[in-house]
Amino acid sequence: MPKPDNAAPGRPRASDDTAQQRSKLRNAELLLNVSHRMAEFDTLDGVLNALVEIATAELNAERGSLFLNDPNSNELYSRVAQGNIQREIRLLNNSGIAGYVFTEGKPLIIHDAYSDPRFNRSIDEQTGFVTHNILCVPIKTVKGEVIGVAQTLNKRKGRFTTRDLHLLEAMTSQGTLALQSAQFIEKMKAVHKQEMEFIDIVSEVTADIKLGSLLQRVMSEATRMLNAERSTLFLNDEKTSQLWSEVGQGLESMQIRLPNHLGIAGAVFTSGKSINIPYAYADLRFNPEFDKKTGFFTRSILCVPIVNKHGKTIGVTQVLNRRGGPFTADDESRLRAFTAQISIALENAKLFADVQSMKNYNEAMLESMSNGLITLDENERIATCNTAGLHILKAKLEDMLHKPVQEFFADANAWVLDKLRQVDESGMQQTTMDAALQVNGETLSINLTVQPLLNIDQKRIGSMFVIEDITSEKRIKSTMSRYMDPGIADRLVAAGAEVLGGKDVECTVMFSDIRGFTTLTEELGAQDTVALLNEYFTLMVECIQREEGMLDKFIGDAIMAAFGIPEGHADDADRAVRAAIAMIARLGEWNRERQAHGKPPVNIGVGMNTDRVVSGNIGSKKRMDFTIIGDGVNLASRLESACKQYGTRILVSDSTHKRLRGTYQTRELDLVVVKGKTQPVAIYEILDYHTDETYPNLIDALGHFRNGLTRYRQRKWEDAVRLFEEVLTINPNDKPARLYIERSRYFMEHPPGDDWNGVWVMESK
Repeated sequence: MPKPDNAAPGRPRASDDTAQQRSKLRNAELLLNVSHRMAEFDTLDGVLNALVEIATAELNAERGSLFLNDPNSNELYSRVAQGNIQREIRLLNNSGIAGYVFTEGKPLIIHDAYSDPRFNRSIDEQTGFVTHNILCVPIKTVKGEVIGVAQTLNKRKGRFTTRDLHLLEAMTSQGTLALQSAQFIEKMKAVHKQEMEFIDIVSEVTADIKLGSLLQRVMSEATRMLNAERSTLFLNDEKTSQLWSEVGQGLESMQIRLPNHLGIAGAVFTSGKSINIPYAYADLRFNPEFDKKTGFFTRSILCVPIVNKHGKTIGVTQVLNRRGGPFTADDESRLRAFTAQISIALENAKLFADVQSMKNYNEAMLESMSNGLITLDENERIATCNTAGLHILKAKLEDMLHKPVQEFFADANAWVLDKLRQVDESGMQQTTMDAALQVNGETLSINLTVQPLLNIDQKRIGSMFVIEDITSEKRIKSTMSRYMDPGIADRLVAAGAEVLGGKDVECTVMFSDIRGFTTLTEELGAQDTVALLNEYFTLMVECIQREEGMLDKFIGDAIMAAFGIPEGHADDADRAVRAAIAMIARLGEWNRERQAHGKPPVNIGVGMNTDRVVSGNIGSKKRMDFTIIGDGVNLASRLESACKQYGTRILVSDSTHKRLRGTYQTRELDLVVVKGKTQPVAIYEILDYHTDETYPNLIDALGHFRNGLTRYRQRKWEDAVRLFEEVLTINPNDKPARLYIERSRYFMEHPPGDDWNGVWVMESK
């Protein structure tokens, strides 16, 4: 007889209880094993590996993955995946099966992955793995926050069951604390690493004092630090109100300049506030023209101001295209901290660059000086000496530096030390001109200036000698002054050998000559003639030199001068005319003085022509003469002679008249062909030296003369005579008007041929 079944109806049998207890015990052991295994690791990678291995083995799956959420990029990332794939996988936290489970916070069992529309096949296509079935559960914290998902793929036997789901949930729940702890530790390590890297970067970057390399390093580190494609650091140029950069990451070497109020960089600079633009082309402040020029495509922009320790914005740092998504608030904070730290280095580097530039400029200037320059320290030891100073003293730099100044200026040169003593006592600059300096047995002529060197507090820190060697200049001037005007000698010495060679130049040539000089010399005698010429030449040369004309030579009683040699001026023709007017006016004053003493007056004629001539040092080895030659010189001489025929004082050629910039009282006098020439030239008379007493109603006379000349050339002889007689009515001494009356009356009786063109041929020189 069978034993009665003591179990109550509806209760599980003892064997079922035992199986459940064994299952619970095994699950407890499994979870305890999960805790132990995960506790063995202090890195997130180790914890992830352990959890995935246990889950995959326990659920008898082909592959397992654990995805954690990255809140900065809204991505799920997995650092481990069993099988052939050993790399980080990232996907948006709202896509695929994993994204669905993460977003909904609910587990899923999918028996046929490819039939589920939520399944993303792209990973299988990339890896070559074929997913059949999936078990995916959310990973939740104690507070219920979803921080990731765990999934197993392709159960080896059968399908994933609800028991599998609960077991995976239990394992992930058991490992959540370890995961969070590992995440926190990793984050702290990453932050610490970033801080240490940041400190190292700042220390390394700020140690660079060269502006160019500093800019390069700052932009390189900013690009690397923020995982960006490109960065540019702009500094403000206060002189031009522009932001400028010499280099740009990813660009060829070039300088970028833009107004400091335009574009994204300008907005940040003027406002002093950062701008973070996730999509550049959607922002109206972004100017796409630079992208078009360079071929670069800007996606995201982070731009922060660079502020110095005084709170002044000195520039901006702009970083473009963060890899992995837009720039974050952490990126902005890190970049602001970085630029705040390097702002001091930037200002120091800029200051160093300015100082170095000034130092190089000063050194180049000192080395290029023809004057010797020697500086002494406060102990009167030689601190510096430029190349010119070494050349003058015939010394080597190593023999002079740090030596007492007394070693180089003693005995016959002790007067230099006396000047230094005077500067010490008075604190004032001392200058000595044309002094003798003995150097290696040779006597040099020098100009010496000794002056104190003062610091910013006006305290004496040393002295400076400026030595100008004038030995060669004195020798050359002494030689040249024997055969030319000292003023021209000065210019030739200043211009150097260049001017002494032949040069083709344009100038205005002047000739003047005393009228009736032969008769005058007969009246005066030899001694008084020489005295008269000396006094006359002195007055005339003063007028020429006042207008910076070059006195070429004296030819008996004649003067030859040129305007535009050795240095040309835009108004050389005017200078020549002003000099001629001044000569006539000064001559009038001198004649009044002479007549008051019973001496005969002196009258002159002046002729001028502007043309290209050859100037240079001409002569033999024994006798040289700096002069000018050419047809232009000859015409000026002919015009001076023509003054006698026309009864005029100043005649100029048409070429001179056309170059006059000033307004003068002039009249066209004639069309002439001078001796030796075939082409006619117009000649003009300058009458500005006249006063109301010497030529009353000059303007009216010039009008009648001009109209008379027109009628004369039209062969209207009677009209011409009438108009020229009007001129004589105003001024009976107007010889050109009287000359044209004679010509007109001659042509009335002897009409010229049809080929007559009004040109007068000058037979005499």
